Amino acid sequence: MSNLDIRDLALIDALTRTCNISAAAEILSLSQPSVSIRLAKLRTHFNDALFVRTRTGMQPTPRVAELLPAIRSALGLLADIEEGAASFDPLGSNRIFRLSMTSTGQVVVIARLKNVLNRLAPKVRIEVIDFTEQTPLQLERGEVDIAMGFTTIMGPGFYQQKLFREHYVCLIRRNHARINHELTIEQFKAEGHVAVKSSGTAHWLLEKAIDDAGISRNIELWVPSFLGLADIVRTTDLLALAPVHLAQIICRDKTVRRVDVPIEIPSYDVKQYWHERYHQEPGNRWLRQVIADVIQEK
Repeated sequence: MSNLDIRDLALIDALTRTCNISAAAEILSLSQPSVSIRLAKLRTHFNDALFVRTRTGMQPTPRVAELLPAIRSALGLLADIEEGAASFDPLGSNRIFRLSMTSTGQVVVIARLKNVLNRLAPKVRIEVIDFTEQTPLQLERGEVDIAMGFTTIMGPGFYQQKLFREHYVCLIRRNHARINHELTIEQFKAEGHVAVKSSGTAHWLLEKAIDDAGISRNIELWVPSFLGLADIVRTTDLLALAPVHLAQIICRDKTVRRVDVPIEIPSYDVKQYWHERYHQEPGNRWLRQVIADVIQEK
């Protein structure tokens, strides 16, 4: 082991996580040929193939499984030493934080968060990207700092913190011709709907609840996100199902109102997620606390 250095250990860890030489090279800021050469030397050193090509990528051999706990312990120890000496200065930092969020979160949280950051860290900037199936890998690679939403796709190696409880309501325009203060199940079935055809993480909860109730909505319009929903509802007779925190914002100008959905739709927790690699990173820790404080202030 004395003939190995930290880059060798990092390579084994990166290949185990990604199962792909190109992805491992990107994480380590190395060229693909450099990774291949280093892997060949490791195979000679351990007298084992270490990683073999399969239909699902470069898969580790049992020898790697034996080595991995010690390798990750060593990498973690070195990371703790480096991070312990680091600090984060909000007032002086010009860092760009990258957040992965649903369209709902972008409407509900971002403006409030930016106003707080303007006071606490005036030079810090935020880049927001959509929450997708790639978000866990982006968090692991450090391409995204924090993700926010409701999801079941985060596997081992991720931390999470509950921010608030969410549930669906129905949005209608203020002077809807046929619906007064209460939406009946018959009206819910008969009226036209605008549906958000989103990859949003709570979307499947909504669709399952409607299916379980044996209801087929009369969907006349599909849109890809919640961002344009307010104008559609206020200028048509279409109904729209939306998370209540978003609905509160849409209803502020009184041209749109919300009513209860006449079927049972489960509520869910909106959380923030981050990878264990960045659990102690000072900037990440600071931003997580700011986000939690912003949510609790409401």
